[in-house]
Amino acid sequence: MDAAEQIKVLMIDDDELIARSTAEYFNIVGVKTAYVTSYEAAEEFLDRQEVSLLLLDINLGDKSGFDLCKKIRESYDMPILFISARTSDDDVLIALNIGGDDYIKKPYTLNILLAKVKAVLDRYEKAREAARSAASDGKEKTKADPADGRILIRKDLYLDTATHKLIDHGKQEELRAMEYKLLLYLLENAGRVITRDELLDNVWRDENTCDGTITVHIRHIREKIEADPKNPAIIKTAYGVGYMVEEKR
Repeated sequence: MDAAEQIKVLMIDDDELIARSTAEYFNIVGVKTAYVTSYEAAEEFLDRQEVSLLLLDINLGDKSGFDLCKKIRESYDMPILFISARTSDDDVLIALNIGGDDYIKKPYTLNILLAKVKAVLDRYEKAREAARSAASDGKEKTKADPADGRILIRKDLYLDTATHKLIDHGKQEELRAMEYKLLLYLLENAGRVITRDELLDNVWRDENTCDGTITVHIRHIREKIEADPKNPAIIKTAYGVGYMVEEKR
């Protein structure tokens, strides 16, 4: 595929047959997709071509998709969906903890994978467009603070809805796309318990997302906003139900 084309998805899998057939199917239905079969080829591709989503296998010959994910997360924030024949809970948790947005087990059905990819792409690109619009026109994007688009989390800590970053004592801290969406939803619904089902329906909007994904993302957010993540004072757990942010912080 011509690298100059607007590619939405890059598939990274050392099984060329699977990678090629998946890419071909996606291209047929209008989702521009390229594939590579090695760690090194993925790095080279991303150096020269912007993409919106990665499908990443764990086993990449003598190298690891886990290592590649960590390397990619140093520079890029696009969604990363792991695809693997490895089915252990440990592999799933590692994938989510190092920056993966979801974990899809092989064998997968192409039309189901396509639906998942389209849903994630739609959310990611809408979030990017919202950030660009907020930065350019300065309009209020949330009900929190019409003056500057910042939502107070605690003293000297804000969520900036224009840049999708945390502002902590004047310093910016990055949030991954899904961390931003999850934190924003909790803050905008402060004062009531948000169930896990509600988060799946309104943040992920994907029935195939595993419940453990929420737990991992909540932990990552707490590590960034809580004074003591093990004893959270901002995002409270309603055991057996979901989570809540108190209305007055």
